[in-house]
Amino acid sequence: MGGVGALLRPVAWKLNQRRDISSWLAKWFPKAPAKSVVALKTPIKVELVAGKTYRWCVCGRSKKQPFCDGSHFFQRTGLSPLKFKAQETRTVALCTCKATQKPPYCDGTHRSERVQKTEVGSPL
Repeated sequence: MGGVGALLRPVAWKLNQRRDISSWLAKWFPKAPAKSVVALKTPIKVELVAGKTYRWCVCGRSKKQPFCDGSHFFQRTGLSPLKFKAQETRTVALCTCKATQKPPYCDGTHRSERVQKTEVGSPL
């Protein structure tokens, strides 16, 4: 028989296995999310349909701006899209600089010197 050491080996192996899994998860779900990047320096006007749910891109990496295409997940940003439901059918300007104080709607922040000096694809 292996004694007490043999009984402890499976427990130690399980602890190491958990550590490997958590380090794998850390790659996909970082504790500190990445910063949003400036997708464009002007808002995009879209017609929202009453009752429809939309997913606004928060990370700035989507190729379907201003909406999410899942890039945040594949680029491991730790960010998630902002889900919102249109209350009425109307045309609105959705932010693409990702610096608005009224997400997902444009509040004119893209006109600021800070945003205008930032390169598209770079964080603020």
